[in-house]
Amino acid sequence: MPAPANKAARRLLAAFLSLTAVAPALSAPARGQEPPLVTTSDSQDSFYCEERRLGYWFYCTRPKPPEGQEETSEPAPSATSQLDAITANLRELKAKAILEPTPANVTAYIRFQRAQLDRASLFSDVWQRAIWQDPDLDYTLQRPVSTLGKRQWQDSRNAERNAVMAQISERYGLFYFFAQSCGACEVMSPIVQSVASTWHIAVRAISTDGGPSRHFPNYTVETNQRSRMGLEPKVTPAVVLWDAAKGQPIPIGYGVMSADELQDRIYLLTSKEAGRDY
Repeated sequence: MPAPANKAARRLLAAFLSLTAVAPALSAPARGQEPPLVTTSDSQDSFYCEERRLGYWFYCTRPKPPEGQEETSEPAPSATSQLDAITANLRELKAKAILEPTPANVTAYIRFQRAQLDRASLFSDVWQRAIWQDPDLDYTLQRPVSTLGKRQWQDSRNAERNAVMAQISERYGLFYFFAQSCGACEVMSPIVQSVASTWHIAVRAISTDGGPSRHFPNYTVETNQRSRMGLEPKVTPAVVLWDAAKGQPIPIGYGVMSADELQDRIYLLTSKEAGRDY
C-alpha cells in the first residue's frame, strides 16, 4: 500500500510542476520586450494598463471610430434660431396669460416681456453710440433732423438748386399740357408760368381739349404729342422737361405741384443720379 501512495504523490507533484512551468510562458511577453504603456485619464485604466501592465488583452488603447464616422459635437445654435426661440416663448407666455389669466401666468409674461424690453433698450443704446462714433453710419450728416441742422442744410441745398436752375434754360425747355375744363390746371398754370419766368425757361403750352388758357395765350392744340412722349394720355395738368441735347422728354409730374416742388424735381432729374439724393 505505501508504494502505490508514493506513486500517486509523485504524479500529482509532476502535474503541479508542469502547470507552474507552462503558466508563466502563456502570460510572459517575449524576452527584452515590455507591454506598451498608455497614459489615460481614467484611474481604472491607469491601474490596469500602467501598474499591472496587462497589455493588449485589455483596452488600454482606445478604439478609433470607423472612417466616415468621426465623432462630431453638436453645433452651437445660430443667433437667428435663438431670437426665434425668444419670440416663440414670448408669444406662448402671452397666449397662456390671456387664456389662463392667473397671477402666476400674467406675472411670468410681464417678467419675460420686461427682460426683452431691456434687451431692446440695450441694442438701441449701442446702436446710437455706434452711429455717434462712426460718421459713415450717421445719416443725419446728409439729412439733418435738428432744427438748426435742417435750416443750414436747406439753405445749402437751395443755393445749389438755384445754381442749377440758372443754367437750365441753356439745354432744357418745358412742355405743359392743360385743359380748359380742368380745375387743377387753373391752379397749376400760374405756377408753371412763374417758375418759367424766374429761370427764363421756354414753355410750350398744349391744350388737350382745344380750350384756351389765360396764362398761356400762345398755346397750341394737342396733336398726339403726349402719346409720342410716352405720357399718360388722360391726366392733366402734366409737366414735361425737354432735353434738347438728347432730344428726349423727361416727365416731371402730374397734377398740382408747388413752385418749390416743381423746381426741386427739375433740379433732381437734371443733376442728381438716382440714389444719390434721398
